[in-house]
Amino acid sequence: MGSKLVALVDGSIYSRSVCENAAWLAKRAGKAVEVLHVLGRRDVPVTDLSGSIALGARSALLADLAELDERRARLSQQKGRAILEDAQAILKEGGAPAVTTRLMNGDIVETLGELETDAELLVIGKRGEGADFAKMHLGSNLERVSRSSKRPVFVAARNFADINSVLVAFDGGPSVMKALDYIATSPIFSGLTVRLLTVGNESGEARAKLESAKARLIAAGLEVTADIQAGHPETVIAQVVEQGGIDLLVMGAYGHSRIRALFIGSTTSEMIRSCKIPVLLFR
Repeated sequence: MGSKLVALVDGSIYSRSVCENAAWLAKRAGKAVEVLHVLGRRDVPVTDLSGSIALGARSALLADLAELDERRARLSQQKGRAILEDAQAILKEGGAPAVTTRLMNGDIVETLGELETDAELLVIGKRGEGADFAKMHLGSNLERVSRSSKRPVFVAARNFADINSVLVAFDGGPSVMKALDYIATSPIFSGLTVRLLTVGNESGEARAKLESAKARLIAAGLEVTADIQAGHPETVIAQVVEQGGIDLLVMGAYGHSRIRALFIGSTTSEMIRSCKIPVLLFR
C-alpha cells in the first residue's frame, strides 16, 4: 500500500467534504495526506495574437492583453494557494496525521499519473466547481480520474459523516475481488460492519462466490452479512443504500467501454449520481 492519500480540491462546495473524508481516512489508515489543486489549461490564459488590426493599434492592444493575461494567471495562482490553505486547515482540524499541499499546472489525469505511484487512494468530490446541480451532472474530472487511476478512488458526497456500515456491490469480478482484499487488510475498515450484496438470480455458483467472500472478510475479523437480491443493480443497490442505513458503497468502477456507456449508461455513474453517500471505486 502507498504511503499517503491524495485529496483533490477545486474550491467547489464539495472541497470541504473531500478534506473531511480524507482526514477521517488518514486517521484510520495512519497515512499522510497530500492536497492537490491543479490549474487546468483554462486557468492559464493564453492571449490570441491573431486578427487584422492596424499595426500601431494592434501593438498597444496586444500589450494590454498580455498584461491582462499575466494578471489573470497571478490571480489563478493566488486562488489556488488560498484553496490549498483552506484545505490544509480543514484536514488538520479533522486530525489528519500529516498534511502537505501542492499546486500544479496541466491536465489533472496526467498530473495524477506522476503522483499516484506512492498513493494508497485518491479522494475526489462527486461534483466540481462547474457542475450542474439541477441536472445532477457529475464532476467533469470524476470519470476521467476513476477510469485512468490505478488506485482506489473515494468519491466524497456533499456532506461528511462518520462511516460505520459498508455495502459492497459484489459481482465476483476482478475489481470487486481487489476491493475485498483491500477491505480485509486496511485498518480503515477495522470495526466497521460490512454487507455483501449480489444483485441477480440465486444460483449455486453465485451463492458459493458470495459465501467465499464473506468467509474471507470474517477471517480478517470483520462483522459481515451477505445476501442475494433479484432485480436491476442500479435500482436494488440504491434502495438498499436508502433503506439500510449504509454509510459507504464499495463497487467496481466502469466495467464496460465508454462507447457502451454512451448507449446504455453506466452503473458506476448512476450509483454515484443517485446515492447520497460516499462511493469507493476499484478498477
